[in-house]
Amino acid sequence: MELLLILLVGIFYSAGVFLMLRRSMVKLLLGLLLLGNGANIVIFLTGGLTKGKPAIIDQAEKHFTDAYADPVPQALILTAIVISFALTAFAIILLKKVYQATGSDDLDSLNIQDLDI
Repeated sequence: MELLLILLVGIFYSAGVFLMLRRSMVKLLLGLLLLGNGANIVIFLTGGLTKGKPAIIDQAEKHFTDAYADPVPQALILTAIVISFALTAFAIILLKKVYQATGSDDLDSLNIQDLDI
């Protein structure tokens, strides 16, 4: 399972970098999203895959007897997902405004003096 996730991270990173090197602003945003998802999977993998019990431990237990899931990577990923959603929503609005002002999403054709935002 870990090998499959490692390959998925490699695919996400390579596709993200490929899309970020394109001239379209939409492809740039999609590449950024793929890089963010790849980073989330890396954080998930650093916590280790545990097929044990959830991260809730009874107060009566003094020692760890079973394999418990680490809650820190899960909390970091949840926070990263929320931040990524907000960044994506903001970037979509900016892309829409730039497209309305210029009529193109090509990064090479943008000129700061032509924008009327």
